[in-house]
Amino acid sequence: MHTSIHPKPDEWGKPVAIAAPTAPTPLDNWLDPLLPATVIPGGPVPPALNGLAFAVWREAPRIDADWIAIAGREDAFGEPPFEPAPGKRVAAGVVILEDDGRVWVVHPSNAFGGYPATFPKGTLDPGMLLRAAAIREAYEESGLHVVLTGHLMDLTRSRSRTRYYLGRRVGGCPSDMGWESQAVSLLPRAHLDKVLVNPNDAPLVAWLQA
Repeated sequence: MHTSIHPKPDEWGKPVAIAAPTAPTPLDNWLDPLLPATVIPGGPVPPALNGLAFAVWREAPRIDADWIAIAGREDAFGEPPFEPAPGKRVAAGVVILEDDGRVWVVHPSNAFGGYPATFPKGTLDPGMLLRAAAIREAYEESGLHVVLTGHLMDLTRSRSRTRYYLGRRVGGCPSDMGWESQAVSLLPRAHLDKVLVNPNDAPLVAWLQA
């Protein structure tokens, strides 16, 4: 495969070269809940899916305080106290469930961290809240506007202790993914263990396929 340049620069304004670009799927795959669907940055997607339009989230927050405000408007649900792991960073992520039963995953640019595909997640900045970080990471890595619907599980990974939430798409567009992702996919649950091959994701995949 040829090297491609991500249409969005990294956080320092530098171009991001993708050494092995992901292949997009046919457009019709998006409308069949039994098929995996994949889009690359700036690629075509249907106008809508499951009655909800794909549209770039132009009002997405730009600073942590605004992400915290967004998270404060979430529906109420309980979650246990978070217990950090010694020597590991605190992170938050979200498993985004689509109404047709499929699950959203991101493909980190150049398989960063050893992840050909994974769920959106990221470490917390000082003063950031877990829920706000999860919503922010979903947008930055998948282009999607999500709302959180519940606590899923806490996992100790190679470098972090991560709280995972469940979420659902309420807006955004996957082709608007940020530079950290070279593709976004919508996968039937039966496909997850074939695509999310990093063992750190195994507990999440097992829960989804149970």
